[in-house]
Amino acid sequence: MAQSTTAPTPTPTPTPTPTTGRPAVAPVPLKTLAPWAVFFGVLMLVLLYFVGAEQGATAVVSGEGVHEWVHDARHLLGFPCH
Repeated sequence: MAQSTTAPTPTPTPTPTPTTGRPAVAPVPLKTLAPWAVFFGVLMLVLLYFVGAEQGATAVVSGEGVHEWVHDARHLLGFPCH
């Protein structure tokens, strides 16, 4: 009877356990954020003007087109328009 000579199987190396901590988030520098904040601030002021005051004596655009486009937004935000 012949004995089989097989090599022992190597034990697998353990896999690293994933960490449960959150990854670090780098802060955004103010120099990068400031131009976008100014842009969106000006955009919101222009939008607020058109919704709230674009009619009558302060109208930049002649006619009733802008008034009709933002009519429901005026009422939703509490601006009187008629």
